[in-house]
Amino acid sequence: MQPILDFHFMVSIIPEIFKVIPVTLNITAVAMFFALIVGTTTALVRIYKILVARQLAAFYLSFTRGTPLLVQIYLSYYGIPKFLDYAHACYGWNIDVNGIPAIVFIYFAFSLNVGAYLSETIRAAIQSIDRGQMEAALSIGMTTWQGLRRIIFPQALAVALPSFGNTMISLIKDTSLAFMISVVEMMGEAKILGARGLEFFEVYIVVALIYWLICIVVERMVAILEKRVRHFEGGKI
Repeated sequence: MQPILDFHFMVSIIPEIFKVIPVTLNITAVAMFFALIVGTTTALVRIYKILVARQLAAFYLSFTRGTPLLVQIYLSYYGIPKFLDYAHACYGWNIDVNGIPAIVFIYFAFSLNVGAYLSETIRAAIQSIDRGQMEAALSIGMTTWQGLRRIIFPQALAVALPSFGNTMISLIKDTSLAFMISVVEMMGEAKILGARGLEFFEVYIVVALIYWLICIVVERMVAILEKRVRHFEGGKI
C-alpha cells in the first residue's frame, strides 16, 4: 500500500521554501513600517479632528476595512498603472509602468490595509493616556509634537504592543496572497513545487509548519519586547 505522505519529498522541498522566506519577511517588514506611519497619521488626524483630513481618513478606514485584502491588491496592481499612464498623458510624467516590480504594488496594498487597522489600535492607545500629561507638557513650553514624541508615544507603545504583535502575525500569514500577482513568496513557491509532482498536500503541510514556526518566533520576540517595555515602564533599571 502506498503511504499517505511522501516524507522524502517533504524533506527535499524544505530548502526550496526556505529560500523565499526572505521575500515573505521583506513584505512584512516594509508593509509594517509604512503601515505604522499611515496608522499613526490617521489616528492623529482623528484625535485632533483636522477638518478635511478627518473626512478623508474616515472614508479610507471605512473602505479599507469594508473590502477584502485580495480586492485591494488587485486594485493596486491594475489601478496604479492606469493612474500613472493618465498622469503621463496629461502632465508628461516619464514613468515606465512596465518597469515597476509587482512587489511594489504588494507593499502599497498591504501598507494601506494594515495601516487602517493599526490606526484604531494607535488611537485607542494614545487616548488611554491621561490627557493631563499632554497639558503638563504644553505648560512647560513643549510643542504638541514634542509632548507626543517624548511623553505620549512611549507610553502608548506599551499599551499597543500586544496588538502590534497580533497584527504582524496576521500580516505574515496574509503575505500568502502576494502570489496572486506573481510575487513568489512562501505560498507561491509551495504552489510551484506542488505542481511539479502534483503532491500539493505534502507541500502545504510543509509550508503550514514553516508559517507556524515563523509566527511562534515573532510571538516570542514580541513577548520579550513587551516584557522589557513593561520593565522600564515600572521605573526599574
